[in-house]
Amino acid sequence: MSKLISKSLELQFIRFLLVGLLNTVFGYSVYAILIWAGFSYPLAILFGTILGALFNYKTIGALVFRSKNNKLLYRFLMVYAVIYLVNIISIKFLKILIPNDYISQALLLPFIALLSYSLNRKFVFKKC
Repeated sequence: MSKLISKSLELQFIRFLLVGLLNTVFGYSVYAILIWAGFSYPLAILFGTILGALFNYKTIGALVFRSKNNKLLYRFLMVYAVIYLVNIISIKFLKILIPNDYISQALLLPFIALLSYSLNRKFVFKKC
């Protein structure tokens, strides 16, 4: 039985990575366009996170965790608030070493993706 659960979680994580790739392209594109337009990185990340969260809610819920429960949106948005704060704090320190907004954010993407999966699995879609 534990082998079946392990395989299920593995497939769920693979679905998360594939859906996450689409979501990341969307969110990073919003961020990059806003940086190019002259926004500061905290504002670019804020708008990218807000638009990304709205876009991601349906794709992650339905395709990754097999949930269409709209009552989970509040928890999902709280997870993205945490992700936003971690992202802002992380990029602030990373920019000391790499003062390029595009590269700094791109380097953080894998960490942010793993954090997103973990928090969504534990706090939002825990019964899925």
